[in-house]
Amino acid sequence: MVAAAARSLSLGDPLGALKWMALRRDPAALALRGIALAQLTDYPRARQLLRQAAQAFGPRERFARARCQLAEAEIALADRDLQRSATLPHAIKTLESLGDASNGLHARLLWARWHLLVGDLAKVEKILHQLPTLATPIPPPLVARIELTRAELALRHLRSQEAAGALARAATAARQAAIPALQAEVTRVQSALQQPVARRQQAGQTAPLTLAEVEALFASGQLIVDGCRRNLRRAGSIVDFHRRPVLLSLALELAARWPAEVPRDHLITTAFQVRQINESHRARLRVELSRLRRAIRSLAQINATPRGFVLVPAKAAGAIALIPPVPDAAGALLALLAGGEAWTTSALACALGDSQRTVQRALQQLEAAGTVRAVGQGRTRRWLAPSPGGFATTLLLPGPPALG
Repeated sequence: MVAAAARSLSLGDPLGALKWMALRRDPAALALRGIALAQLTDYPRARQLLRQAAQAFGPRERFARARCQLAEAEIALADRDLQRSATLPHAIKTLESLGDASNGLHARLLWARWHLLVGDLAKVEKILHQLPTLATPIPPPLVARIELTRAELALRHLRSQEAAGALARAATAARQAAIPALQAEVTRVQSALQQPVARRQQAGQTAPLTLAEVEALFASGQLIVDGCRRNLRRAGSIVDFHRRPVLLSLALELAARWPAEVPRDHLITTAFQVRQINESHRARLRVELSRLRRAIRSLAQINATPRGFVLVPAKAAGAIALIPPVPDAAGALLALLAGGEAWTTSALACALGDSQRTVQRALQQLEAAGTVRAVGQGRTRRWLAPSPGGFATTLLLPGPPALG
């Protein structure tokens, strides 16, 4: 019965596993029921059953207890409890010391996924580089997970061809595994390659761009003001505006109108969010433009005209503004929520690298606008947001890629 339930879980059939284990109270049955309920997204009850199973196995059953701890950490990651899932390194060490290479590999993949969520792409690359020597042969479900992780890493680095190759291998492994949920996840990531990830503004015209088109644009040698990653770039040179929203707003407006000039009043209205313009705003515009000139002096100049200002790229074929698919200041927050999982405020703050209070204020504004919604109360409160129709949020996720 235990083997039949485990086989059902491995094939993505949690209801079938529950039929075998419904009336049993032994530790193995408790663990399998917990995993089945986790697949059905009943995370609180699943965690409770796995803890009961770990206690019932006792201190001598280190192998079984380690598997329960791994399952609980995986549930915490699925529930976007990033602090509780940070115990994965301990589970990796325990499983590999006991000779469980397959589950150790699975734990490492979950740890790579944790780093993807917080934007630590260098750590993900290091983990993936160590994987091939850990378990041989690798079961098809784990092969699919490895290739999915490689594909998502390539997407974050804006390497579309590499991502497409990894997804093709993931699709083959998912078919071999015959797990519908895994196949659906591969299909979902594949669709992100075809969806627009940003919008291009050039000479007053706006057009959507796919990931491959953004990658080609970055390699074109043009001066690009990236409103998604909040920087200005040309080839391998990057000027970061992550903490300077006013300078980013000014640079976006100048690049979007290039080669035309931008009137002073338009720059003031856009950058400072004011309706009535006075002399203090004009003085502030001169100060901010002076700061912008110093920040980008190696890549472009900003020249004054009778009516406004014009951007003059240095050694570049032109200037382009890249704006997010979602016209909202909280784009990274919406990108995390758009995955469909329910996030806690603390997990969002951890992933974005912001304070919890900053995230709370942003969520309150988005909730008032009807963009996100909350479920639960107190410590069980979670936040959800619908996926933006027709767009992928790849460029808005935390952790800007290292290009050039």
